[in-house]
Amino acid sequence: MKENKELKEALELLEKEKDISKETLLEAIENSLIQACKTHFGKADNVKAMVDRQTYNFTVYAEREVVEEVEDPVLQISLEEAREIDPRLGLGDVAQVPIKSKEFGRIATQNAKNVILQKIREEERKILFNQYYEKEREVVTGIVQRYLGKNISINLGKVDAMLNENEQVKGETFMPTERIKVYILEVKDTTKGPRVLVSRTHPELVKRLFESEVAEVKDGIVEIRSIAREAGSRTKMAVYSNDPNVDPVGACVGLNGARVNAVVEELRGEKIDIINWSDNSALLIENALSPAKVICVVADDEEKSAQVIVPDYQLSLAIGKEGQNARLAARLTGFKIDIKSETQARESGLLEEIGYEEGMEGEYDSYEDYDYEEGYEYGEDGGEYYEEPQE
Repeated sequence: MKENKELKEALELLEKEKDISKETLLEAIENSLIQACKTHFGKADNVKAMVDRQTYNFTVYAEREVVEEVEDPVLQISLEEAREIDPRLGLGDVAQVPIKSKEFGRIATQNAKNVILQKIREEERKILFNQYYEKEREVVTGIVQRYLGKNISINLGKVDAMLNENEQVKGETFMPTERIKVYILEVKDTTKGPRVLVSRTHPELVKRLFESEVAEVKDGIVEIRSIAREAGSRTKMAVYSNDPNVDPVGACVGLNGARVNAVVEELRGEKIDIINWSDNSALLIENALSPAKVICVVADDEEKSAQVIVPDYQLSLAIGKEGQNARLAARLTGFKIDIKSETQARESGLLEEIGYEEGMEGEYDSYEDYDYEEGYEYGEDGGEYYEEPQE
């Protein structure tokens, strides 16, 4: 039988352009032929449609029982008519009666066409959904389309994502056609295609940006163990190295701050503190309060609470503007942190309670045991930033 070249070429073109397999399209054609029969004859329970996978020619036939007296011409056939199709058939056998699709009416043909188009749309939607579902919890680059009220439509290539108001950083404004990086929060499958929700405030956005900038993080040599963020203002990040020869903080900062500056630029000047992770809760809390110096930390791992004593002149730095430094340190470590100045601790009897004496700082993970050159805060200027206390 001659090959149906037109159908073959059309299927190959669809497969290439829309990434839909030929097998899926062939099944759609078979189903459309059955649907056409149902429209034409009123029922199609006994109809079979097959497309030859080699020649791309299709055949449609109805299975009818061979009987002496025909009561239902759709389901039955007389012995005489059956033997015209196949002389070997007898009473009770099933005859395969060819159906000429050219005899289908306009409505039946239109219904068949709609079945194929519907299948193509479903497959396109499924492919798009799977493509973006795999990118869930990843960072992608999008192009700002337009503002929809207070929400922003972001084009990600084949679909438009929605950046809702509560996922936007306060103060950030974008112009149409501007390219920005967003974190894919969720991908939902809907009848109109995948619905993609993105964020600019999620802490994981910072983490993914460092993965793209820092090879050691991407390769797993350096781990980002914890991250706390107040979007648009400041982020604290605790890092750990699985290789003793690799400084985790230095790797994230990069030569002359090149790596961290690239992240800061994408976040439009958001300050980033990078500190060393420690399994010692007291030392971790001390690091998290950087750049403030600490006299001692008493941490209760069961209660997840800690008492921190700092020099009097470091109290405001430890707490931070509007309590931000202490708040982020608490989120980063998972501890409820109570910060007191040395004078406050002495007056409340806390120093005596913990048995603190002058010169004992080292026993309580004091700042003297920690090289603060390993802790950095980066701001808009990209340089190291330490807030010196005012005398």
